[in-house]
Amino acid sequence: MKKQTARKLGFSLVELVIVIIIIGIIAAIAVPRMARSTEQAAEKALMANLSQIRSALEMYAAEHDGKYPGALTAITKYTSLTGAMGSQKTAVYIFSPYLDKIPPLPTGPNKGATGWGATAGNPPAGVSGTPTVGWLYNFTTGGVWANDIDHLDK
Repeated sequence: MKKQTARKLGFSLVELVIVIIIIGIIAAIAVPRMARSTEQAAEKALMANLSQIRSALEMYAAEHDGKYPGALTAITKYTSLTGAMGSQKTAVYIFSPYLDKIPPLPTGPNKGATGWGATAGNPPAGVSGTPTVGWLYNFTTGGVWANDIDHLDK
């Protein structure tokens, strides 16, 4: 009769190495895809924010004899026919805010900035280096762009 040997329970070193290699391969495939998805989501948020701001500017111009506000923040305030801004609706400040707040910039080095900077270009020739400037605004044409060199042309 053969003597049966007791078999040890557990994994061998080779089995563990194979599992670790498989996990590494899966991670190498998944991580870049997740990074691209995050970037694409930020770009879509940028497009939505620009659309909101541009629509608000067009509504402002429609109610103010075709004139755009001198300051981008005017679309978040009550305004008079002449464009003067107030914090509440009165007999003078008859036009309601077009946006609750200026949305934050979702991309680039100034990500999260809600400030704006005036620009003469249409589109602007470059971006502002000020970290609080999220948006570039041309008050003569009503043009607005992201203060992000990689997404300036959106």
